Amino acid sequence: MLKSYLPILVFAVLGLTVGGAFAMLNHVIGPRRSKRSTAASMRQSEPYESGIPVQASHGLRFGVSFYLIAMLFILFDIEVVFLYPIGVILKDADSLFVLGELVAFVVLLLVAFVYVWRKGALNWR
Repeated sequence: MLKSYLPILVFAVLGLTVGGAFAMLNHVIGPRRSKRSTAASMRQSEPYESGIPVQASHGLRFGVSFYLIAMLFILFDIEVVFLYPIGVILKDADSLFVLGELVAFVVLLLVAFVYVWRKGALNWR
């Protein structure tokens, strides 16, 4: 019974050993922080976010179209993911019912896409 837990124990010990070794190596050869901070060192330690200031001012506003396109991308991306399982079983499925479901799903997806397109949600203003 205990032999079945031996690989888990070995893996845990190995993981802790490697993790500890990397942590100690980082502590030994990693960069040191200076005791006094200058304006240049503070600027260098800030994360860079594609030209957008990290601490946004109150006047910085994003357009609604940005969020709308992002949500539509996520929506259609998730719907397309549902096509993969159908593609996997379609070769082995001998039923026209599966093919009918696939066609109905794609038609509904295209109807939704045309509706969003006609409403102008994909136009970048």
